[in-house]
Amino acid sequence: MKLWTGRFSKEIDPKTNDFNSSIQFDSRMYKEDITGSMAHAAMLGAQGINSKEDTDAILAGLQGILEDLESGALAIDPNAEDIHTFVEQTLTERIGSAGKRLHTSRSRNDQVALDDRLTLRNECDALIPQLKELIAVLAKQAADHAEDIMPSYTHLQRAQPIVFGHHLLAYAEMFLRDIGRLEDARKRMNVSPLGSGALAGTTYDIDREMTAKELGFDGPCHNSLDGVSDRDFCIEFAAALSLIMVHLSRFAEEVCLWCSWEFKFIELDDAFSTGSSIMPQKKNPDIAELVRGKSGRVFGDLMGLLTVMKGLPLAYNKDMQEDKEAVFDAFDTVKMCLTAFIPMIDTMTVLPENMRKAAAGGFINATDCADYLVGRGLPFRDAYKCTGELVALCIEKGTTLEDLPLEEYRQVCDLFEEGVYDAISLERCVSQRTCIGAPAPENVRKEAARVAALVAE
Repeated sequence: MKLWTGRFSKEIDPKTNDFNSSIQFDSRMYKEDITGSMAHAAMLGAQGINSKEDTDAILAGLQGILEDLESGALAIDPNAEDIHTFVEQTLTERIGSAGKRLHTSRSRNDQVALDDRLTLRNECDALIPQLKELIAVLAKQAADHAEDIMPSYTHLQRAQPIVFGHHLLAYAEMFLRDIGRLEDARKRMNVSPLGSGALAGTTYDIDREMTAKELGFDGPCHNSLDGVSDRDFCIEFAAALSLIMVHLSRFAEEVCLWCSWEFKFIELDDAFSTGSSIMPQKKNPDIAELVRGKSGRVFGDLMGLLTVMKGLPLAYNKDMQEDKEAVFDAFDTVKMCLTAFIPMIDTMTVLPENMRKAAAGGFINATDCADYLVGRGLPFRDAYKCTGELVALCIEKGTTLEDLPLEEYRQVCDLFEEGVYDAISLERCVSQRTCIGAPAPENVRKEAARVAALVAE
C-alpha cells in the first residue's frame, strides 16, 4: 500500500510503479532510515506529540526491525515503493496503529534527505581509512627505495634523475589532499534536514536541535526549502571521489608503463596480474588497467548528478531520486578500486638496476652540467646553450656526458675542469637536491616518516 493513496481513486499502473520505485537501490540505507526514525520518534515523545506508550512501542518496533534485517530474519520486500515505506509499513504490521504515528511532523522529503546525509557521512568515514592505508604503503615503499635512482619524465621523455621513493611520495601527497577533501565534504554534509517537512517545516512543536544532536549532526539546516532540495553534498562527495580516481588512474597508468618490458622498473605479484589465453609469455597488469578504466565510470556519475540538479526549481522534485544510484555507484567503485590497488602496490617488486640503467641514458644530468658552469661564473642561459651543444655532440659521437673526454668539453667552453664528472654523476645530481620538496635521499626518508606519522594519527 502506498503512503499517498488517499488522494487517488485507482492503483498506479504496474509498469509505472516499477519506474517510480527506488527500493532496489535505496534499500541499502535501511540502517540509516531506521536510525533517523528512532531519533524522530524519541523527539516526538519528548515533546509530548506522541504518548510515552506509543513512543516506547515505536522505538522497540524499529529496533526489532533493524535487528531482524541485520540477522536475515526479515527480508526487504522488493515490491515496496522505497525503504521508507517498507520500514513504516513493517512497523505498523508489528505494533499496530502506533506505527502510523511515526511519520507525524515529517515528510519523505526531509526523511530521504536525512538518509542521504547519514549514508554519505558513513561512506566518507569508510573511505578515509582506506586512503590512509594506501598512503602508509607508499610511505613504506618510499623509505625502502629512498636511494634507488630513476629517471623522472616530462612529456614522457627522460628529464632529470630522482629516486623512486620521491616519485611514490608524489602520489602520497595527492591522496593526502583527497583525505582533506573528504573531510571537508563531510563537514558540509553534517547538517540535519530533519524537521524541514515537505518544504515549509511543520506547525508541531518539534525540537530540531534534539534530533540533530542525537544523530551526530553539527546542527539543523536553517532553511526548510534548502533542507529538502540541497544535493550539493552528493555532488561534492562525487567530485572528491572523482579526484581520487584521477589520482588512482594516473598511478595505474604508470604501473602499466613500469611493468612493461620497455621500462621494467617493477614487477607485479602474480596475485595481481593475469595471463593471455593465447600468448603464454604474457603477464598483464589487469588490476591497474581496470582501475584506470573505472575512473570514467565515476566521472560519469559526477556528471550525471550535476546534470540532474542543474535545472531544478525549489524545492523537492522526483528527479532527485536519481542522486542515489549515481553517488552509491561512485562510492562502491572507488572502494573496490582501493581494495584491489593497495595490496598490488604493497606487494610489487621494484627493480632498481633497471631504473639506474634507464637513468644513465637520455642525458638527464644535462641540467646539472649547466649548473656546473653557472657555479663557475657563466650566466645560466649561456651555460644552457653550451650544454645543449655538448648533448648534440654526444649524440653525434654515440656517447654520453659521463664518457665525453674533457678536451671535447673544453672545446665548447674553457670553464670545464675535471670536476665536471663529479658534478654530473647521477648520485651527486640527486644527493645535492636538498631543498624542501626535492628528491635527495635524506629528504625522501624524512618525508616518508612525516607522511607515515600523518596517517597513523
